[in-house]
Amino acid sequence: MDLINVEALTFQNKTKSMWSKSKVTFDLGPVSFNVKAGETLAIVGDNSSGKSLLAKLLVGLETPKSGKIFMNGVELNKSNISVRCHDIRMIFQNSNDSLNPGLTLGSILEEPLRLNTKLNAQQRRSLIEQTLRQVGLMAEHQFFYRHMLSDGQRQRIALARALILNPKVIVADEPFAALDPSVRSQAVNLLMKLQLDLGLGFIFISHNLGIVRHISDKVIIIKDGKVIESGKTDAIFNWPKNEYTQKLINSHQALVNGQDNQR
Repeated sequence: MDLINVEALTFQNKTKSMWSKSKVTFDLGPVSFNVKAGETLAIVGDNSSGKSLLAKLLVGLETPKSGKIFMNGVELNKSNISVRCHDIRMIFQNSNDSLNPGLTLGSILEEPLRLNTKLNAQQRRSLIEQTLRQVGLMAEHQFFYRHMLSDGQRQRIALARALILNPKVIVADEPFAALDPSVRSQAVNLLMKLQLDLGLGFIFISHNLGIVRHISDKVIIIKDGKVIESGKTDAIFNWPKNEYTQKLINSHQALVNGQDNQR
């Protein structure tokens, strides 16, 4: 069975004026896909294509105009919002901005546990320490503040916050964009290990085609809010059908060849 199944999801962003009718400024969808346990779906497109908006729809930060989202065959709606909070978690693009500088890392990780579980203080602390170790940090990091961490460690805290409720699906919105290449490689390997160990489904939003090709099983290409191509990763990269997809792949290949020639 699919972990998550999205059916014809759409969204319209409108502007309102006192003297005129509402005007649609961005139209997303329809978007449909499914993700199974241990599977990674990559969402690819240029800036402002609708990738991050789709992520917000999946985790409930925005409300779709139409369409349905199912978790393990159960439709997500207002009556079971807690299911979404537990089962779909998000890693935001800029981990530095998403971490409150005035709170210890332990307090940041404890917040979703206080809001979404009935664990007592000792149980919460034990789970926080376990999750920190799971992402390659020490239990003592719970007493640290954001400014005391490197970029790579901040990203691990963002991952720990996503994992701490034991989700089934993680939506990662450009999680490696701010990391240098060596740290990025470590973060990618950590994500892949956790996916293997925990059977997670990943929805990976990125414009980095090198990482997309390395970690994803399936790819959806979005342009101006519309899905223009989707399929298995190997098929998309080796036999793209759409001119826009071909352009993205050619640009990536040119960049890779240019880096190789500089070595």
